[in-house]
Amino acid sequence: MLAAEDLAQYRYPLYRTSNYPRLRYMGSKYRVVPYLAHVLSDIPFDTALDAFSGSGVVGYALKEMGKQVTTNDFLNWPATVARAIIENPGVTLTMDDVETILSPTVDGRDFIRRTFTGLYFPDEDHAFLDSAWSHIDQLPVYKRDIAIAALCLAAARKQPRGVFTVTSFRYDDGRRQLRMSLRDLFLEAVAEYNAAVFDNGRDNRALCQDVMTLDPYGYDLVYFDPPYAPPSDDADYIKRYHFLEGLSVYWRGLTIMEDTKTKKITKRYTPFAYKTRVRQALRELFSRFRKSTIVLSYSTNSVPDEHELYEILKGEKAEVEVYSVPHTYTFGTHEAAERRRVSELIFVAR
Repeated sequence: MLAAEDLAQYRYPLYRTSNYPRLRYMGSKYRVVPYLAHVLSDIPFDTALDAFSGSGVVGYALKEMGKQVTTNDFLNWPATVARAIIENPGVTLTMDDVETILSPTVDGRDFIRRTFTGLYFPDEDHAFLDSAWSHIDQLPVYKRDIAIAALCLAAARKQPRGVFTVTSFRYDDGRRQLRMSLRDLFLEAVAEYNAAVFDNGRDNRALCQDVMTLDPYGYDLVYFDPPYAPPSDDADYIKRYHFLEGLSVYWRGLTIMEDTKTKKITKRYTPFAYKTRVRQALRELFSRFRKSTIVLSYSTNSVPDEHELYEILKGEKAEVEVYSVPHTYTFGTHEAAERRRVSELIFVAR
């Protein structure tokens, strides 16, 4: 029988993670991570896989806890963020690097300005992104990753609600970032990412793969925070963050759907986002990583529900503990989502 222990009084102190660069990201664990870290602190492990790294905050917390961390995400821009401040052992952008990125374009590229004129940002912001990329292409690893992560963070902060499903400012919430130039937002983001870089003395890695292709061995603990398949709608990250995914690679190798108003890129399939496929996907995932301790974050408003999920985990693991996190967030970014508040559960299976 599923009985969740309430974590309301337990918070693990994480100084570095409390200052982690923040953006509005669907399903982010920024507020949950102190409670999650408390649960993790009672589990003996040294090596960890954060298999759906997303915003990167959980992998970063694991790094702060001194673990050897491998992160993974099937999207490029979350993997780039993880490489910038989780895999990165201590490289930062210097003032000279930043001045170079802010200098005039070296090759006259204008893809972003031409493609997205009238969408998302003023032309001068699009031109800045083009120009910045002309220099970023020349940077070495980690410096390049920090710069790309900072561009993505700047773009997300200037977009109402942080998503790219709308092209107008009708959701203006008064934030100062909406009125700042992307250049200035980029400078702020670089400072935040530089401050977040540190070396925990471990060989950390950031991967960009389908989770089902990962080698499942070599991890004492695996942490799963898959897309939560809601009873209605979907959990399609490409639809919401396509601009950031494109920006992270300058749209190289991606196909823009020209008939869409928002200039989306072709959807990348994952079975975890759809209620008709998620059960089998979870079964396969738990079976694949059954040799490790499994820690799973999950929403009470998802398919399958918490009781069925508990039984699926019991099919692979002898012991399953469940914790309730004193946190609510909303599914989706539209106004009706405010009426569908849900809670977070943490499953520990070993």
